[in-house]
Amino acid sequence: MPLPPLASFRFFNAAARCGSFVQAAAELHVTHGAVSRQVRQLEEALGVTLFERRNRAVFLTAAGRTLLNTTAPLFEQLEHTVQQLQQGTRPQALTVSCEPTIAMRWLIPRLPSFQQQHPDITLQLVAAGGPVDFARSGIDLALRRDDFSFHGQHAEKICDEWMGPVCRDVGGLKGDLSLHGQRLLHSATRPGAWQQWQQVSGISTAGSSRAEYEHFYLCAQAALAGLGVAMMSFLMVQDELNSGQLVAPWGFMQDGSGYWLLAKEEITAGSDAGVFRDWVRGEVGGSLREIV
Repeated sequence: MPLPPLASFRFFNAAARCGSFVQAAAELHVTHGAVSRQVRQLEEALGVTLFERRNRAVFLTAAGRTLLNTTAPLFEQLEHTVQQLQQGTRPQALTVSCEPTIAMRWLIPRLPSFQQQHPDITLQLVAAGGPVDFARSGIDLALRRDDFSFHGQHAEKICDEWMGPVCRDVGGLKGDLSLHGQRLLHSATRPGAWQQWQQVSGISTAGSSRAEYEHFYLCAQAALAGLGVAMMSFLMVQDELNSGQLVAPWGFMQDGSGYWLLAKEEITAGSDAGVFRDWVRGEVGGSLREIV
């Protein structure tokens, strides 16, 4: 059968990455209705449901996640190739792929510092997770959590992962900070996060309820809205903790995982990749000094 129009896959990919038709519409500079129509037409053409629509929110189905695993790297590669063609004789950009929530909630707010310190380096950021095909994607570096094998790629550890429950305030908590009666916010991208933290902390989650969200950044937004207690990486919520928008009554603990910088080959000192590596290590080190 012929493939559905490429535009419908583009709209699907944006909606899947954003976890929202509204946010996808803003990113693509179209209306919410246009995104909804394109996704519906794609579902009809494929004969499968790609999103569950509940209470004005959308969640990927199993079929949707399968399709996203194909469309995400394809559009990532296509965007990179187009940008290379458009650059012409302009300086070659250092293309860094970063897991979406860390990119949005930690890295991007700190990039002005990098640009100030290194105005001669053109940095291009791509939000993506999972394994990286350096040969095909055009990516120079990838910042990833070690939840998959790095076999055959150069990998340098950046930091350990620190996880902990966060919420908007402690007004509804008991004096002993019990989680009994609390709504725990779970992310589909790391389904075992609460269980791992419970094993490390020894704190019981008995008597709590749960709510499911597709991505960590949705859990963070839900916690900010007062919808429950989210299990979050410290790096994902550091700024909200510093501003007082969120609190972490139970603190943060290492869960045994970490973040690594991946590259096709060894990163040389003084190269653009080496400069970025040293900068991100310094920024992460500064962040984690608040809890270590």
